[in-house]
Amino acid sequence: MKLFKHSKSYARTSPEISRWGAGFVAILMILAGMAITTVAQAQAPKRTVIRAGRVLNVRTGELRANQAIVIEGDKISQLSPSAEVRAAVGDTTIDLPDATLLPGLIDMHTHLTFELSSLSYEGLKISTAREALHGARNARRTLEAGFTTVRNLGAKDYADIALRDAINDGDVIGPRIVASGPAMGITGGHCDENLLPPAFHFQGGGVADGVEAVQHKVREIIKYGADVIKICATGGVLSKGDDPNASQYTLEEMKAIVADAHRLGRRVAAHAHGAEGVRWASEAGVDSVEHGHLTDDAAIATLKKNGTYLVPTLFLGEYMEKNLDRSDVPEYSKQKMRDVIAAMRKNVGKAFAAGVKVALGTDAAVYPHGLNAGELHVYVQLGMTPLAAIQTATINASDLLGPKYLVGSLEAGKWADVIAVDGDPTKDVTLLEHVKFVMKAGAVYKNEYAKR
Repeated sequence: MKLFKHSKSYARTSPEISRWGAGFVAILMILAGMAITTVAQAQAPKRTVIRAGRVLNVRTGELRANQAIVIEGDKISQLSPSAEVRAAVGDTTIDLPDATLLPGLIDMHTHLTFELSSLSYEGLKISTAREALHGARNARRTLEAGFTTVRNLGAKDYADIALRDAINDGDVIGPRIVASGPAMGITGGHCDENLLPPAFHFQGGGVADGVEAVQHKVREIIKYGADVIKICATGGVLSKGDDPNASQYTLEEMKAIVADAHRLGRRVAAHAHGAEGVRWASEAGVDSVEHGHLTDDAAIATLKKNGTYLVPTLFLGEYMEKNLDRSDVPEYSKQKMRDVIAAMRKNVGKAFAAGVKVALGTDAAVYPHGLNAGELHVYVQLGMTPLAAIQTATINASDLLGPKYLVGSLEAGKWADVIAVDGDPTKDVTLLEHVKFVMKAGAVYKNEYAKR
């Protein structure tokens, strides 16, 4: 009977136990949900909202007032009228009511590890380690000037690769670097080391001659970390013993370089002043021709036909016109510099008029780092509108870099590279020579507005 009564009692209380158990499970599920939500919130990217007086759409030239850019982590998640973006708990808000926002600028031709003195006999006493430290200083200057991404085309002993990695690891402040390592060139050419006597029998790190050798050199440079391949298709201005009009690599050698680089996912930039070198480089399939200062109509037509970008590096001419005689340019280069300066604007102006694609590049190191935006007003002087000049440093440069790099415009999904200036740069492009706010990948590196 006791057993029966116990069973009867159990039968009577079982639904109560079931209800209690169901409630307990529900509580556990709620607590688990709260825990998941807490973890998700903890893992969610930090949200930053920039509220600005104006934002420039660099694709259309439209200047929109009272806009907000929402940034989550290192990317832009939203760009909307400020009134449509509500503040949320935990937001970091940056108010720039008097500023005009643009995407971070891009310089497609820098030498961060070099100074002008590095390119003469003075450079022989500078170690690679010291050049890398020069690069750290110059990288910061470049970033603070509003250039959040650069392509570094040529450095000794992979110093720019080390600098890139140090910036990426947060050890050094600087722009995002697309680095080439040593520039490739022929024996005795612009990208060789021609300052030492024969007893040293020393060559530059990128020297290779012949199709088989250049293929090997491309693979070697990529092995040691290059993002882009830089080649010298003609002689140069600051190098000893060569002629900027003279072609260096043959068409066959350049085709071999481009084929290997492209197959391995790297783009190719070709230093070329003389017209034949410009034509051959374009026909070989390079992605950009650097300088083009001594080009001609046939070479311009070839660039246009093949869709090859021209990276003009013109501001150095303006700077050197004023400073050549008291600069560190070696005597063996001064006359070459004068000859190139006399021709560069006329020839590159023809390329602009012909509709050749242009991306901004400066050759910074030939003049002081941090003055990179001076390139823009030279383009305007040669007939570009201010907006077109800005596009060379934003959407055009981004196109030349390739889709891997989420830069060049303020749009959802792009990296949060944002700069700010006073006024309207589509009316006065020199405003970009005085950048007052710099953000790279969601982190603020300069904000002069906060001091007001």
